[in-house]
Amino acid sequence: MQRYILSRLIQSVFILFGVLLIVFFMLQLTGDPVSLMISRHATPEDVEALREELGFNRPVAVQFGSFIAGAVTGDFGKSLRHKQPAMDLILSRLPATIELAATALLLSLVLGIPLGLVAGSNPGSFWDLLSRGTGLLGQTIPNFWLALILVLVFSVHLGWFPTFGRDTWTVLGLTLPTRSVLLPAFSLSLFTMGQLVRFTRSAVMEIRSEDYVRTAYSKGIAHRKVYIRHILRNAAIPLISIVGVQFGYLLSGSIYIETIFSWPGLGNLLAESIGNRDFALVQAIAFFSSFVVVFLNLLTDIAYALADPRIRY
Repeated sequence: MQRYILSRLIQSVFILFGVLLIVFFMLQLTGDPVSLMISRHATPEDVEALREELGFNRPVAVQFGSFIAGAVTGDFGKSLRHKQPAMDLILSRLPATIELAATALLLSLVLGIPLGLVAGSNPGSFWDLLSRGTGLLGQTIPNFWLALILVLVFSVHLGWFPTFGRDTWTVLGLTLPTRSVLLPAFSLSLFTMGQLVRFTRSAVMEIRSEDYVRTAYSKGIAHRKVYIRHILRNAAIPLISIVGVQFGYLLSGSIYIETIFSWPGLGNLLAESIGNRDFALVQAIAFFSSFVVVFLNLLTDIAYALADPRIRY
């Protein structure tokens, strides 16, 4: 087990280094941010002075070395637009993104897994048809298009939900979400919900045909016990990897949804920083998001290995 975890750790380090490499050099190709920050009437001397102050006149290799050193310590410098440390801005927006992603994941689990279980246990039934339709819609409908339709129907015409922003209310010192999170969370959850329905249904149908399940039935064991001990327990193993990977996707892939709903999270902040060529902030968000995804994948691999000992070997 230790060797398995060590190999995954080494892979994660190499992946993060590759992310840093790609993010740094891709941003270098977008142009000089100094041209956006300084007045059009500035003299060449003023432009050069600002470029020197920000360190953009140094050789690319030196800039990359400083970027790597800062990434290791979590220091990505100050945002060129907000004049604040980039990591502080990320941490201030992180709770909103976690709230949105956690709500979307909860909706996916509550709606997707039970539907997949019922459909897998009753192939050819109405529930099976509903699950296949849900999986198809989840895989084909773009979440940004769904978000616009939901806003048009439930916010503009019916007025049931706010069209934008994030509202919270405090109970016993705890900050809790309100109905403002439901539309963006559902828009974000549809893809994950479709995957959970499909994988759960397929896993249940496959396990029901295994020899040990037929043997359990032939011994006269009650259907409920067979379903819980054999079918549910084995169907949960592949779902571990799906849930872990999808939560990382929900955290890092919400840029369109947050922009549409003006949700004050990392996705909205990333869209703004890209438009402003805010190098420090874009690099910090990209690395932080990648770190979260890699870390969640690492935890998923470990949990998968604990649930199924065959994975370790």
